[in-house]
Amino acid sequence: MAAGKEFVQYIADQISGAGEIRYRMMFGAYGIYCDDKMFGIVGDGQLFVKMTKAGGDVWPGLPEVPPYEGAKPYYLVEDVDDGARLTAFVAATCEELPLPKSRKNERK
Repeated sequence: MAAGKEFVQYIADQISGAGEIRYRMMFGAYGIYCDDKMFGIVGDGQLFVKMTKAGGDVWPGLPEVPPYEGAKPYYLVEDVDDGARLTAFVAATCEELPLPKSRKNERK
C-alpha cells in the first residue's frame, strides 16, 4: 500500500484549515493527523477517513471500504481537489474523534 509523499502533502495542504495537520509513514502507507488525532490513511493514491456520524453528515454517500485487508471500513474520499469541502469534512470528523491516550506513564 504505497502512497506518494507528494500526494500526501497535497492532501495536507488542502485541509490545512482544519487544524494542525501532520502525517507519518506507517506500514507502507501514511497515517494522517489533525490536532494529534489520527483521522485517516493515505495509501495507493487514495484517502481513507475514519467513519463518524459528523463526517457522514458533512459528506453523505461516500463509499465505505477498508483501507487494507482486515481493517474496519473507512470513508473513501475520491475527490480530494475540493479543499473547502474536504476541510469541513475533516474538521467535523476530528471534532467527534477522541484525543489519543497519553503513553508517558504506561511504562513503569
